[in-house]
Amino acid sequence: MSLKHPVARGVPDRRSRFDRIAQRASYFSSSPVFFVFCLALVLAWLGGYVVGAGATYEQATGSALTATTLLLVALLKNAELHAEHAIQIKLDALATAMLETLRNEGDDADSLLERAIGVDEHG
Repeated sequence: MSLKHPVARGVPDRRSRFDRIAQRASYFSSSPVFFVFCLALVLAWLGGYVVGAGATYEQATGSALTATTLLLVALLKNAELHAEHAIQIKLDALATAMLETLRNEGDDADSLLERAIGVDEHG
C-alpha cells in the first residue's frame, strides 16, 4: 500500500493496475448506463419504502446505495488527483516558457516570475 500521490506511484508514464481499473470505472460511472443503474437503485429503495417493504429490504437497498456512493467518492478522488497533476504539469510548462521569453528580452519581470513560480525552490 502506498500513501503517495497516484501519479508519483510506480514507474513514470505507466499507470498501476488500480489506476487503470479506476479510469475504466470512472468512464463507466459517467455513462448513461450507470446513471440508469443508479436511478433504478434509488427507485427500488424508494418503492420499497412506499409499499412498506420489510426492514431487511430497506437495509439491503440502503447498503447498496451506500456502497455505490463510497466507490464513486474513491473514483472521483483518484480522477481529481490525476487531473490536478496534469494541470500542474501544464502550468509549469507555461511558466517555464514565459520565463525563457522574459530572460531573452532582458526584462526585469523575469525575477518577479521566478519568485512567483518558485524557481529557486524547484531548481
